[in-house]
Amino acid sequence: MYIWQRSDWPQWQYDLPRLSNALAEVAMAQGILLGRLMDVGVGQRELVSLSALTEDVVKTSAIEGEQLDVESVRSTLARRLGVDIGALRPSDRHVEGVVDMVLDASANFDQRLTKERLFGWHAALFPTMHSGISKIDVGQWRQPENDPMQVVSGHYGKEKVHFEAPPAGRLEAETAGFLAWVNADATHPPLIKAGLGHLWFVTLHPFDDGNGRIARAIGDYLLTKTDGNRQRFYSLSAQIQRERGAYYEQLERVQQGDLNVTHWLMWFLETLKRALEQANKTLDTVLSKAKYWQRWVETPMNARQIKILNRLLDGFDGKLTSSKWAAISKCSPDTALRDITELIQVGALRKAEGGGRSTSYELS
Repeated sequence: MYIWQRSDWPQWQYDLPRLSNALAEVAMAQGILLGRLMDVGVGQRELVSLSALTEDVVKTSAIEGEQLDVESVRSTLARRLGVDIGALRPSDRHVEGVVDMVLDASANFDQRLTKERLFGWHAALFPTMHSGISKIDVGQWRQPENDPMQVVSGHYGKEKVHFEAPPAGRLEAETAGFLAWVNADATHPPLIKAGLGHLWFVTLHPFDDGNGRIARAIGDYLLTKTDGNRQRFYSLSAQIQRERGAYYEQLERVQQGDLNVTHWLMWFLETLKRALEQANKTLDTVLSKAKYWQRWVETPMNARQIKILNRLLDGFDGKLTSSKWAAISKCSPDTALRDITELIQVGALRKAEGGGRSTSYELS
C-alpha cells in the first residue's frame, strides 16, 4: 500500500520535538549566511546568487540524468539578472525554460501557486513537447491512457517498481487539494511545509515527465517564503544531487510507509543545512576572488589571461598546464606559453611544486 492509498491520506504526521534541533540548526545556518551577506557589497551578493542559481539549474536537471552546459546556464541567468560577467554565451531554449521555472519559483514567491503556473513551468521544461524522443502531454495533467504511472528501474522484463502514483482520474481533485494547502495552510512551521510540499508533489506525480524538477522548484518556492528574499544564495537541488542515492532511497521508503514522515523531514532538514554550509563556502570563494582581483586590478591582462585566472579562482579541475591553457583559450601553444610567462613575471601566477613530467601552474 502506497501512502496515497491510505484512508487518512493526506493527513501528514511528524514528531515535531524530534525535529526541533534540526529546525534550530537550519535557522542558525540561514542566519549566519544572511548575516555574512549583509556585510559584503551588492556586486558580491549578486555573484553569490548567480553561482547558487547556476548550480540549482544545472543540478536539478542532473538529478534526472540531463546534463546542461554550465556556461550557457550562467550566461542566461546573468542576462536575466543584469549581472555583468563579460562575454555571454548564446541562449538555448531548453536552458531558458529551466531558468524561467527556477527564477519564477524564487523571485515570485509572494504570488499564489496555481494550476496555470505549474502548467507554465511544465511547458517551459519541454519546449519541443518531447521528453527525449517521446512525445508527451505538455501543460496538462497526465491522461488516463498513460496509467499506471510507475517509477521503475532494471532491464526489460526484470523491472523493479519503486513507486506507483495515483491514477490520472484522481489528479484534478488531488492537485486542487494540494494547491489549496500550499496557498493557505499555516499549521506547519515554514521549513516543515517546504519538505512536505516537495514530498506531496512527488507523490502525486501529476505530469508525464518533469515531476522531480517541479517538486524541487515548489520546495524552493516554499523555502523562499521562509526568509522573504527574492535572491537565492544556496541550492538545495545541488545538495540533493550530491546525495542523489540517499534522496531516491528516502523517497521510496516514505512512499511505502504510513503518513508519519518524520524520517523524511529529518533527512530534508539535514540536507538543507548542508546546502547552507556549502553556500558559505561559495561565499568564501567569491570574497577570495574579489580580493585577488583587487590586488591585480591595475595589471594589464588580455581576455585569455583573465578567463583562465577566473577558472582557477572558481576551482580548476586538475592541474593547469600550457597545453590545457591552449585548449581552453583556443590559441597556439606558443601563445599559451607567452600568456603564462607574462603572468609569472608580474607575480599573478607561479609554477606548481612537484610538477612531474609536465610543468603545471597555480595562482600566486
